[in-house]
Amino acid sequence: MFTEAQLLPISALQHLLYCERQCALIHVENLWLDNRYTAEGAVLHRAAHSGQAEQRRELRTLQALPVRSLALGLFGIADVVRVTPGEPPMPVEYKRGRPKKNPCDRVQLCAQALCLEEMLGVAIPHADLFYGKIRRHVRVELDPALRQLTRETAARLHRLVAEGRTPPAEPGPKCRRCSLRPLCLPELSTRAGSVADYIAQALAEP
Repeated sequence: MFTEAQLLPISALQHLLYCERQCALIHVENLWLDNRYTAEGAVLHRAAHSGQAEQRRELRTLQALPVRSLALGLFGIADVVRVTPGEPPMPVEYKRGRPKKNPCDRVQLCAQALCLEEMLGVAIPHADLFYGKIRRHVRVELDPALRQLTRETAARLHRLVAEGRTPPAEPGPKCRRCSLRPLCLPELSTRAGSVADYIAQALAEP
């Protein structure tokens, strides 16, 4: 079990699975830059975090709900938690883009559910991701495989932060959309390439 002082942000799980170097830059070196994509995401989350509970017949919607797990060593804010009498609460995480093949969004959502399970002593079988680009909810089954991946990712996050080391970059298509690219400089920090190789390549380009 972790102490309150040892808790790390749930959002860091998404960063870690998207890019380990990005995660370290944010959560080890405390660096951050915004771009269009992060700004759009912030607008979407502000809309979800209106701070007011909604009641529609038997459905109650809680917004910006703080959650935490001492077992996983995580804390965060659930965008929305839907509560229906006789059923377990269901977290809903808002994302600006589209569904991804990478499990980073699903792991972040599962972590919120695991926090709620620990806090409330309930079992949550599924949760939803809402994607702004397609304007619809995607149901996520919280099966044993996803729960195990979430626990393993939380443990990996704690190891990364404890080591205090930022890993070299692994450049790829994801770098084009990353707000931290000006700080990361992925072409200059790879395992295989050297600074001299990068400069030579840059000079050779028309």
